[in-house]
Amino acid sequence: MQFVILLLGILLLLFLIIRVKLNTFVSLIATSILVALGLGMNPANIADSIKNGIGSSMGELIIVFGFGAMIGRLVSDAGGSYRIARTLINVFGKKRLQVAIVIASFMIGISLLFEVGLVLVTPIVFAVALEADVPFLYLGISMAAALSATQGFLPPQPSPTAVATALGANVGEMLLIGIVVAIPCVIVAGPIWTRVIRRFNPDLFVVKKSLPAFGEVKEFDLNATPGFGMSVLTSLFPVIFMAIATVYQMVANGGTAPKNPHGLDAVITMVGNPVIAMVIALLFAIWSMGIHRKRTMKEISGTLEDAIKSIAMLLMVIACGSAFKQVLIDGGVGKAVQDLMMHSKFSPILLAWLITVILRVSLGSATVSGMTAAGLITPLMHTLGADPVMIALAIGAGSLAASHVNDAGFWMFSEYFDLSVKDTFKVWTTLETVISVVGLLMVLLMNAIFH
Repeated sequence: MQFVILLLGILLLLFLIIRVKLNTFVSLIATSILVALGLGMNPANIADSIKNGIGSSMGELIIVFGFGAMIGRLVSDAGGSYRIARTLINVFGKKRLQVAIVIASFMIGISLLFEVGLVLVTPIVFAVALEADVPFLYLGISMAAALSATQGFLPPQPSPTAVATALGANVGEMLLIGIVVAIPCVIVAGPIWTRVIRRFNPDLFVVKKSLPAFGEVKEFDLNATPGFGMSVLTSLFPVIFMAIATVYQMVANGGTAPKNPHGLDAVITMVGNPVIAMVIALLFAIWSMGIHRKRTMKEISGTLEDAIKSIAMLLMVIACGSAFKQVLIDGGVGKAVQDLMMHSKFSPILLAWLITVILRVSLGSATVSGMTAAGLITPLMHTLGADPVMIALAIGAGSLAASHVNDAGFWMFSEYFDLSVKDTFKVWTTLETVISVVGLLMVLLMNAIFH
């Protein structure tokens, strides 16, 4: 019954957004309430479930998104994004721009949360696409593929790290094998899949001069813009802090953060936290792209205000997507998946992937689906003597499949790339599914090689 309600809820949401043209934010809230009632939740608890879903996602994302948007706008308004774009074009040329974007996004994605990476890297990629006079999607799909693959397979990303810990897998081994698994996923879902999408949906690949999330990109005299080094440093300042924390934890603490850090551990943990890193990075950006460029505080404040205005609706949509996810969890959809798969006779790797895919489609959250699947598969893994690293990577692959309307990433991609819901399904949902399937095949190959 839960699956029927889930399906009806998704169909209702799509109807309200696509056919009725109702605001996405309002549609998500209305659908969440109706689905909660359909799942048999106590009406008195529905509001709390929605509030908990919104609160769980916004606690960190408010600062990450807000400050990330401010940093991006400061760099853009000062001409830093233009400088970065021109330099990349000059070094790689138009024909190899996808390669440059893939490598940069993959390296950044190892240490950054997907949401943070998307906030920080997207404005730069848009500026590169605009300056090179190529469609934003031509480069953006490869960027999203690299950021997404690192989120699913590579510690110290939260989901793969949590799954590895729950299964007792070696984090360092998972990182090394995960890189081997992730690289083909990025190549296939990035440059190759871009060609496939472009062939069947050529109307999506148009050169856009502006995007709602960033505003219109200004034209600059290259000689009057900040230097390439300062522009990159400002844009990726949070990445540096998080990367330092990641490397330190891998060297000093075996890949995991200490439970009760003191002294240097405490300081590294603090500056490596995305919230603190963003605060420090924004203060640096205010100096490097504002005060240092002889801009007044009134001008700087105007830039910061414009940045927040541009992402206000995006934050609302993401928050309500999280509310929808929480209603599904509290309504027992996760338990229904557990009961369905409990007596299945698939191989442990395929079963781990399949359970996670079903949870991902049902619940939306990659982390929640991954951790829930880890709990379900652990007894079978021990019984059959399966390799925890391979199981963890299979779960990582499954957690990326078929992102749709109950996943915050779906709405982020839709808003950032200025795509309709229908077009987001064509691009983002298929991209995520390609990563998931290629990831599963690579895990099966790695398992055959090592066992």
